[in-house]
Amino acid sequence: MATDGPVVQVRGEVTREVPPELARFAVVVTARGRDREATLTQLAERAAAVRVLLDGSEPAVAGREAGDLWVRPQTKRSGERVVGWLGSVTTTVTVTDFTALGELMLRLADQDQVSVTGPWWELRPDSPAYREARHAAISDALLRAREYAEALGARVTALIELADAGPGDRPMFARAGFDVGAGGGVPELELDPQPQTVQAAVQARFTISDPVLG
Repeated sequence: MATDGPVVQVRGEVTREVPPELARFAVVVTARGRDREATLTQLAERAAAVRVLLDGSEPAVAGREAGDLWVRPQTKRSGERVVGWLGSVTTTVTVTDFTALGELMLRLADQDQVSVTGPWWELRPDSPAYREARHAAISDALLRAREYAEALGARVTALIELADAGPGDRPMFARAGFDVGAGGGVPELELDPQPQTVQAAVQARFTISDPVLG
């Protein structure tokens, strides 16, 4: 794009730490037995018990997604004779009420043949934090352009081009700790929500007035 007069090109960027909005964890239900039908029945009953518990935890539970379901025979090493069956079903649970998160995970883990993994902290895909970061990156680009122009005794006159230079996301991890009461009762799980790193970057080109050199 042809322009009249001098041009300054800058990069605007921002990095912010914001509280998470979602917590996800996986619930794995397993069953094992010698008879295939009995194992499937047992797996279905345990999965149903998990569903009932999750139903009773709304509205803290914002969503759930069925994951892997598998059933496979167990054989002896010396041959292919089936000696038992093993089944598993996984459900991913999304929670927005973090005050109920630890208790819910412990109640699920207390069920027969149930394991719980997580949590993983996230922002919503449409979180306002992303939009606010993009706006801040544009403001940073304009500020830098003005600073360069002022250093030359000039001023920013127009925007030529603005492009997203989006950086990659950073992986986030959960921090958790167990707090066992003095009475020796059911332990309480305290979870510290992991702050999420939000980044935004833009490339911008501006025209500036004629600089004052010398």
